[in-house]
Amino acid sequence: MRTSLISITSLLPVVLVVLILLGAAAAWLGRLGHGREVLVACGRAVVQLLAVSALIAWVVMHSAAVAGFLLLMYGVATFTAGRRITRGGAVWWAGVPIAAGTVPVLAVLSGSGVISTAGIVVIPITGILLGGCLTATTLAGRRAVEELRQRKGEVEAALALGFTTREAALEICRPAASHALVPALDQTRTVGLVTLPGAFVGMLLGGASPVEAGVVQLVVLVALLAAEAIAVLVTIELAVRGYLRV
Repeated sequence: MRTSLISITSLLPVVLVVLILLGAAAAWLGRLGHGREVLVACGRAVVQLLAVSALIAWVVMHSAAVAGFLLLMYGVATFTAGRRITRGGAVWWAGVPIAAGTVPVLAVLSGSGVISTAGIVVIPITGILLGGCLTATTLAGRRAVEELRQRKGEVEAALALGFTTREAALEICRPAASHALVPALDQTRTVGLVTLPGAFVGMLLGGASPVEAGVVQLVVLVALLAAEAIAVLVTIELAVRGYLRV
């Protein structure tokens, strides 16, 4: 069987296994510390995508199911980001920046009529926003927490100079944590020149004109950048107030 982009043949499972083992081997040989995680992540991806593929047609036809699916996505994103930032009791605080970035952007898109409120549209758009905010929150949170932990003496020195606790912490962790926006910025800057993102390619394969595909991709990229910027801002604020520390 052949789709618009991938040929589904008997060799496909073999190719997937080879690629998975290649990634795990690279991580193991390079002592990156994530060899097992590569295998686990790919295994989970297979199971999760099979489950979603089987359920999505039913989910998008029922409003309650759509809402439940979105909440499930949000919960998983929150837990994943929180676990990456801290293993203490503050895990669920990671849900605050993820929601702060996703909800207002989604509200603007749907409230203005730019995107439809149908489940088949809302689910993938929300997934894109949640995924971006998950990454931004994780990167910003880890850097902020690490900087505040490792440079505790500098924070105390700033306090001695008359800075407030919040101001002292911001001076130390904000420059490093703000780098979490770099991947989104680079993706937006280089779109069409280095990469052709999924929304653009998918629209073209679905029969849309290049202009229509370009407009859709532009909306996605701008919305994603706005959501991630908010998520990083809120993450830094939570970190300097001590909510994300172990």
